[in-house]
Amino acid sequence: MKRDLALRSLSSEHHTGLVIARRARLAASESEHVKLLAWEEVTSRFHGELEAHFVREEEGLLPALREVGETALVERTLQEHSSLRRLINENHSDNLAAFSELLTAHIRFEEKELFETAQKRLPPVILAKLDDTPVSKHRK
Repeated sequence: MKRDLALRSLSSEHHTGLVIARRARLAASESEHVKLLAWEEVTSRFHGELEAHFVREEEGLLPALREVGETALVERTLQEHSSLRRLINENHSDNLAAFSELLTAHIRFEEKELFETAQKRLPPVILAKLDDTPVSKHRK
């Protein structure tokens, strides 16, 4: 299904997440020095990029989905956000592989299930509010 305009910016941010996850995965099997440098980069990018993405979902998309009864998807998303935050807050380079695996799976879940459901279940006027794009630009 083609991505609705309201979700395109969130969807495009997933590319950034996949880049971060790939960096973490590759560094996880390197020397301790490389792992420490990679962990610094991952945590910095998490706080600078991914956290804002999570908040956008938590303050816009997830409440809208909860309103239409998609509680299980909302709870799964929140749980995965919490798990990713926990790994970052533990602040240990040994979390690189686990962080990479969870972030990659989380992005796949959002793209294949969460966003698809949002497009099917949320009315255009609600989708439009997610990114302040006029309703007329959304579904055709």
